Amino acid sequence: LSQFCANDPEVFVQAALLAQDYCDAIDLNLGCPQMIAKRGHYGAFLQEEWDLLQRMILLANEKLSVPITCKIRVFPEIAKTVKYAQMLEKAGCQLLTVHGRTKEQKGPLAGVASWEHIQAVRKAVSIPVFANGNIQCLSDVEECIRKTGVHGVMSAEGNLHNPALFEGRNPLVWEMAEEYLEIVQKYPCPLSYVRAHLFKLWHHTLQVYQQLREELAKVKTLEGIVDVNRELKLRCQEEIANQKEGEKPKEGLPFFHWICQPYIRPGPKERCKENGASGTEKGMRGKRALEEEEDGNSELLSKNKQKKKLRNPNKSFDPSLKPKYAKCDQCGNPKGNKCVFNMCRGCCKKRAFKETADCPGHGLLFKTKYEKSLSWQSSQRVIQNPEISRRGDVDVGETAVLKEAGDS
Repeated sequence: LSQFCANDPEVFVQAALLAQDYCDAIDLNLGCPQMIAKRGHYGAFLQEEWDLLQRMILLANEKLSVPITCKIRVFPEIAKTVKYAQMLEKAGCQLLTVHGRTKEQKGPLAGVASWEHIQAVRKAVSIPVFANGNIQCLSDVEECIRKTGVHGVMSAEGNLHNPALFEGRNPLVWEMAEEYLEIVQKYPCPLSYVRAHLFKLWHHTLQVYQQLREELAKVKTLEGIVDVNRELKLRCQEEIANQKEGEKPKEGLPFFHWICQPYIRPGPKERCKENGASGTEKGMRGKRALEEEEDGNSELLSKNKQKKKLRNPNKSFDPSLKPKYAKCDQCGNPKGNKCVFNMCRGCCKKRAFKETADCPGHGLLFKTKYEKSLSWQSSQRVIQNPEISRRGDVDVGETAVLKEAGDS
């Protein structure tokens, strides 16, 4: 399966044509709720644009030799979610994955996915339906299939924290890491991908061994990551050897931290408690709120901002002291201070090109260059046809003389 984000039917199909010979299906991602998807206008932020989605899927069905599938998020209303799914099926979607959360349910606001929505979609369409959401262990998979009647189940975070989830096992974290790192050595990928996967896999253990967390964040080679995993293994084995009989996992975990297990993301109330704020206080005083404190206490700043503070002790992170920028009339981004159209450079460039105008503030000289081009073309004609040019000059001179005579 090859998944794409897209908002243009032609571009989507052109890209899918390049991939279709290397996969069994093309999936259109209509479920991403992240801010990057909002800025790029794709993912879950297309779920109200049914005409556009129909055109994308219809064209894909017409041009591609492999099936087209979709992954969606739900609307708050079950009835609207069902109509949405039926529209996609009618357009040509041949398999539908339903994440039982709205696009607003993400991060600390994720909450519980609605299997009720998924069940309603399953009953309303004739194509295969997969479920996504609330899958932390194999028993969740079985319960989801039983309650919703879906044909299959997907897992994201649950599978990242325990890659053996669908086998019904809870292996040791370093064993899973060793297996993963062997695959990476065979099929190399950017180190940032490896680091991101291990932060998920080692999540609970790195809460205990903060030094290893720092080392994982700083390491620059795959061999260095292998060394970190080896050190993590030694420390955990030492802790297991010193474990007292009858000792139970800490922090309310179902298993000891060195065993692969789910990570239950804390909700807003839990995050408030972690940051020392009462539930009645307005807003969450989370990490970013602390970073914006005016007192400049380095303990409340992120490590990145602490480094900036070391380089420039006079630097302030007080948001009230940040310069205020006038907004672009077109898109709301900061506008150029000297822009003749009161726009940001991107919008200014489009308008100046369309109107063949100049904007010295942004260094855009479409009008000037156009006039120079006309002047150059005229001079070239003069060079190539000197007789015509000479006769033209005579005509112009005669006209000027006649005008002067008329004025007198």
